[in-house]
Amino acid sequence: APPPAYTSEQITAIRTRVAKMSQSVFAAFLNVSVSTVQKWESPRANKQPTGTALRLLQLVESKGVEALIA
Repeated sequence: APPPAYTSEQITAIRTRVAKMSQSVFAAFLNVSVSTVQKWESPRANKQPTGTALRLLQLVESKGVEALIA
């Protein structure tokens, strides 16, 4: 099944409540730029994660960042 689409608010919540990371650390963790994370979290930017980044967000949301560390 394809990963769900995330709103800017959901992405912010995943980063701050689940991952408990700054934008820069979260960006490095997902292997994207800080600017990309900022755009994902900005409702006005209307930019959505795709591909691998979307799957990683889904994994972090469901299993926490520990799932990516192993």
